[in-house]
Amino acid sequence: MEIVLVTREGCHLCDQALAALRSLGVEPELRDVDADAQLHDVYDWRVPVVLLDGRVVAEGRIDGKSLAAAIQRP
Repeated sequence: MEIVLVTREGCHLCDQALAALRSLGVEPELRDVDADAQLHDVYDWRVPVVLLDGRVVAEGRIDGKSLAAAIQRP
């Protein structure tokens, strides 16, 4: 299972999403939306975005309970 957090510098929601993931024992791969043109085209105004095996499972204001449920799904 690959978990990626699409983030940007200075984003407090991104910091909260990272903390929520870490509280679940997950250390995601971090990808900066502003450093990748393709990510920027798709996710610019949607960050933070959590991708599970390439599929969006959470974005924006992320709720820890919903995030836990999304990550635990097969």
